[in-house]
Amino acid sequence: MPHRTWFITGVSSGLGRHLTELLLQRGDRVAGTARKLETLDDLKEQHGDRLWLASLDVTDTPAVRRVVDHAFAALGRIDVVVSNAGYGLFGAAEEVSDEQISHQIATNLVGSIQVIRAALPPLRAQGGGRVLQIASEGGQVAYPNFSLYHATKWGIEGFVEAVAQEIAPFGIEFTIVEPGPAKTNFAGGLVSPPPLAAYDQTPSGEMRRALTSGGFAVRGDALKMARAIIDSADGSPAPKRLTLGSDSYDRIRAALVERIAALDAQKTVAFSTEADA
Repeated sequence: MPHRTWFITGVSSGLGRHLTELLLQRGDRVAGTARKLETLDDLKEQHGDRLWLASLDVTDTPAVRRVVDHAFAALGRIDVVVSNAGYGLFGAAEEVSDEQISHQIATNLVGSIQVIRAALPPLRAQGGGRVLQIASEGGQVAYPNFSLYHATKWGIEGFVEAVAQEIAPFGIEFTIVEPGPAKTNFAGGLVSPPPLAAYDQTPSGEMRRALTSGGFAVRGDALKMARAIIDSADGSPAPKRLTLGSDSYDRIRAALVERIAALDAQKTVAFSTEADA
């Protein structure tokens, strides 16, 4: 596989960091963004000009456009764009604040949308490329206390489904990546408002206790997930979705089977609402 150039948001930790390390090790170039660039000093020292870095908060739309344009201008061609930056808001819908809701949506949904929008013109101009949107199993299933996180992940999946059809004629392919829980610092980075006592003996309370006690099983290996993401980008055609983790696969499949059964049960009602001929 010839060496390629990648643009990745959120490279300071987690999947973004693993992707960057693996790609640089195999000789690819990476344009990486993070809010705190000093976390990448070791990689910059080791790989030099093959790691291009820019400070970026994806909630700043004008900055997203400037950084993406600068990366394409500086590197000439970018083969794969990875929209990865994000964070999680953990709390019952009644517990989270208006400000937290706005920031969750601005980061995971609007930020991802604007990264993709900024990348489309230069991808069209160069005749194609690949876009990977890091979503989550939480874009297909839902847990209590993650309602706002799910809103962004379900939302970005719908956006990508539509945009992929719009830009297919230009040789640009999309993949929605749906990792399950992995051993990263994601849980430690969750933003969590003070809990309401009313939710203590509810599914929300049970989820909070499971997460804080370590009772929520985390079987995914983030490094293996990063390798699978790179392998998917090396292959053609691009998979529409990439599910990572056995738990993720099992839960998504169960949710889809349940939804199909519920839809089939409503077929008669659905058809009965047609306008008369």
